[in-house]
Amino acid sequence: MRDNRFMALDVGKIREDFPVLNRRDRPVIYFDNACMTMKPVQVIDSVLEYYREFPACAGRSIHRLSSEVEENWNRARKVVKKHIAAKREEEVIFTRNTTEGINLVARSLGLKAGDVVVTSDREHNSNLVPWMLLKEKGVKRVYVKPGEDGLFSMENFESAMSRDVRMVSMVHTSNLDGYTLPVKEITKIAHDYGALVMLDGAQAMPHKEVNVRKLGVDFYAFSGHKMLGPTGTGVLYGRRDVLEELEPFIVGGETVESTTYEDYTILDPPERFEAGLQDYAGIIGLAAAVKYLEGVGKDNIAKHEARLNRIITEGIRDIEGLSILGPQEPEGREGIISFVIDGMHHHDIAMLLDRNAGILIRSGQHCVHSWFNANGIEGSARASLYLYNTEEEAELFVEKLKEIAGLR
Repeated sequence: MRDNRFMALDVGKIREDFPVLNRRDRPVIYFDNACMTMKPVQVIDSVLEYYREFPACAGRSIHRLSSEVEENWNRARKVVKKHIAAKREEEVIFTRNTTEGINLVARSLGLKAGDVVVTSDREHNSNLVPWMLLKEKGVKRVYVKPGEDGLFSMENFESAMSRDVRMVSMVHTSNLDGYTLPVKEITKIAHDYGALVMLDGAQAMPHKEVNVRKLGVDFYAFSGHKMLGPTGTGVLYGRRDVLEELEPFIVGGETVESTTYEDYTILDPPERFEAGLQDYAGIIGLAAAVKYLEGVGKDNIAKHEARLNRIITEGIRDIEGLSILGPQEPEGREGIISFVIDGMHHHDIAMLLDRNAGILIRSGQHCVHSWFNANGIEGSARASLYLYNTEEEAELFVEKLKEIAGLR
């Protein structure tokens, strides 16, 4: 049930839940949410509860502490399963992050010489390099060239498809510029060619409702640290019938039912992919983060981010020499404003915003080096918004950026 406190997205009330935003000795305006989000007390307390109340192993012992861990671990899987509308709990695999989830699929799918993997032109390194490494096996990777507007081209995508394509692995929402790919259409076409579909959902999951069955995807990976959860936590969703065909990525404790000196019996998903002692505290914290977001409502978050993005977009458009990357209208960029200013280095922009106003943004190539290198752009400054950012912060950002731009 949705928490009534959040029905109108009372940002002031929400901010009370985030200790780092209430430090009087070190006030900050945090606009680096595409990299990492802050953590509410509800998540922090759930992590501490594990370490204080039942810091034991799940599944290995039968005493009361172990049973309590297992109960909370299983509850976390149920929470995530419901949140992404998976059909079964065993389709939810806990990982350390999106990167591990994508690597798991890339290394376990059994791709062979002649198989083709299709990606977009704006992939995070986590959804690029794992497929590149398969070149040693004779697997070919091709990327979809953008249209004249610089955005995803369905025409070029269809041209890249063939019966040799085994996997289409693409970003859902880009951390480069906040652009969301037409993933439902992509998935339908890919399946028509007999290919599997995987989405990198790291940037989409924190900001929009994701229903994996409606999307029709075979795999969906996301990270906890971008959605109010603890670092080192993530999820790989996989359709049950496809997961059963995958070889284990890492094996050992908790992945096998039994062993002899000569053989082993592997467990069913998801256990076969969750090797070794797990981050129980982190996953319990991730479940708390999911419940917090459900209480707020992702539709409310998206609308709030759109308002802030429009304030910033309209405020900085008249800065001489400033160019916004990606769609020019804020509605096409979720909560991200990635930009360059002629004559100013992106790192200098970030440093001056921090030093002069306590505004924290990201600068660089945002782990999308391939796109920046292909377009001859050294890097960009990137402001990214979330549920606890305010209109006053957005207006101050515009004011301070104009001051900095005037220093050129």
